[in-house]
Amino acid sequence: REKSCAMIMPPGEKCGLVPVLPEPNALSQAARQPRSDIIRALRKIPIDCDSGASVGPTPSRKRMSIDEIRERYSRAGLSQRDLDPDPILQFEQWLRDAAAAGVFEPGAACLATASRQGEPSARMVLLKGVEDNGFIFFTNYGSPKARDLAENPRAALVLAWVELARQVRISGSVERISRQESARYFESRPAGSRLSAWASHQSEVIDSRQVLEEQLQRFQARFGDGDIPLPPFWGGYCLSPTQIEFWQGRPDRLNDRLRYRRQAEGRWVVERLAP
Repeated sequence: REKSCAMIMPPGEKCGLVPVLPEPNALSQAARQPRSDIIRALRKIPIDCDSGASVGPTPSRKRMSIDEIRERYSRAGLSQRDLDPDPILQFEQWLRDAAAAGVFEPGAACLATASRQGEPSARMVLLKGVEDNGFIFFTNYGSPKARDLAENPRAALVLAWVELARQVRISGSVERISRQESARYFESRPAGSRLSAWASHQSEVIDSRQVLEEQLQRFQARFGDGDIPLPPFWGGYCLSPTQIEFWQGRPDRLNDRLRYRRQAEGRWVVERLAP
């Protein structure tokens, strides 16, 4: 709650919840009559984020009109003759472009999974490897994403480099990488990150941050200055792509979209898609 308030509210201001009601002219005459029971149900008591105490009424703020945001894409276009025949090599070139442009965490990607019942879920992950056979990321094997992948081993990745008006969409099958590969990557992480992997049972409900910090202290005491091994519940996955789409923003929303699609024999074909 503290973090969300800090992101949304100007410094020094208190956060609070106020009801958003339709404009009066959108209501019938009958609906405009005051109803104390409805008003009581809708009223939210503003809360001081630091103390938890109630504070005075918060003035209404005009909502941001997202539909009024307009950005004109003016980057160079994307044609098939510009592409590498290998989509993995093409991806690596765009990743280098993003890093050179100063994009923060150019390997950050939205990973979308679905349960056996088709319930979708998405979250951001960091790509930690790009290989001939796919895209590597790491996680806790007890996490919701890992449970989804155990039931339905297909997923999609989206990387958006807004500064370059570029996006890459990737979809395919997912499988765990070997224990040896996971250990090699784990050993390259800073000691603090390795300890955090042991301390956190990802996405489980905890009472407070103190619980997490106490867990971390226990593992600091357990391992001391010695080796911090790979946890048995942590490791990597590889998404082997069947489709990779490269998207380049263009003026008037006539964006360029070129998709690589893997054929049964392993060959890639490139298709242009309508924006």
